[in-house]
Amino acid sequence: MLDHFAKTAKIVGLGSFLPERILTNSDLEAMVETTDEWIRSRTGIRERRVVAEGEALVDLVARAGRAALEDAGVEPEEVDLLILATATVEQPIPATAAIVQPMLGLVNAVCFDLSAACSGFTYALNVGRQFIATGEAETILVVGAECLTRYIDWTDRATCVLFGDGAGAVVLKPGQPGEGILHLKWRTDGTNSDIISMPGGGSRFPPSSTASIEKRLPFIKMRGNETFKIAVRSLTEISREVMDAAGIGVDDLDLTRPTCGLSRRWGIAWDCRTSRSLPMSNGSATPPPPRSHWPWSMPAIKGDSNRAACCSPRPLAGVSPGPLR
Repeated sequence: MLDHFAKTAKIVGLGSFLPERILTNSDLEAMVETTDEWIRSRTGIRERRVVAEGEALVDLVARAGRAALEDAGVEPEEVDLLILATATVEQPIPATAAIVQPMLGLVNAVCFDLSAACSGFTYALNVGRQFIATGEAETILVVGAECLTRYIDWTDRATCVLFGDGAGAVVLKPGQPGEGILHLKWRTDGTNSDIISMPGGGSRFPPSSTASIEKRLPFIKMRGNETFKIAVRSLTEISREVMDAAGIGVDDLDLTRPTCGLSRRWGIAWDCRTSRSLPMSNGSATPPPPRSHWPWSMPAIKGDSNRAACCSPRPLAGVSPGPLR
């Protein structure tokens, strides 16, 4: 059963940008008590990208957004809406999307930020899809980007091995039922909001608070085992639901973006220690665009392929079977 819209959204262009600096697992071995084998066997991560001195979130967003527009053959003035999913804004006011708008020449676009952590891109994709379905927009640029390494405690091996920086973008255009995004689900469970958090820097513990800095509250905190268990269970449930709703089985998928744990639950033969699927770190709202951009240029991936895109926060999840474009 497909979504009951007279029209839906399809992806017509993709773009991504990753900072040049690479921090490998071997580099981290010299910084904290960990090993390359330990990181790869549990996460699949071999390296992460880190923004350079003087480089900021808007630089990543602009590069990825421009690449997506070029890939789609869309002129900047054609864009009606820019949605930026991020948890690491350029500054609290104004919206980072508004700062990016003149950088990309989006003179006719309404712009806003969306904050939903690791599900940010999937949430933004769903919001954009609904703007198209209602006829409020015809051309939408959706970007997911993060500068998470600016919020990492590099003495905390529970988090510093996981996160990196980058940006990914897609251009959405109207599509007919049966093409483009077939089905999306989203879900929130705020009872687990403390298993991944960044307590400092907000209204309760403002940036001006010396105590906040001394307690290292402006850094990402995570209870790893709990996060993994909740994420895998939630992703398994919602992935099954959305594939059933779209009439697609696991064997029908040509491309998946699962975690190691989800791969096992799905019965997908995927070795997180050697797979090319997830060589890089978690980018929170950034995935899946940067890590899934390369398959669109591969001859083996055809325009009528079925695809699934997955994101997992605490626990928020979404899946979008294709064909995407």
